[in-house]
Amino acid sequence: MLYAIKKQNESNERLMSRFKKIVQRSRIMNKKRERYFEAKKTKKQIRESAVKRAYYRKKRERAKFYS
Repeated sequence: MLYAIKKQNESNERLMSRFKKIVQRSRIMNKKRERYFEAKKTKKQIRESAVKRAYYRKKRERAKFYS
């Protein structure tokens, strides 16, 4: 969690600008923006990932009996 404590004789505007700098340096907003505008998966990618999931699910089931 990010925070900025008001210093003695510091104006509210200066406090806000200092807090904004802290947020920019932490790159929180960049990460949030990247996640929001992340490219959506195509139908082909969704299908391929489903096939992979099924393969590994089956593999885990087999491993239960041989462990």
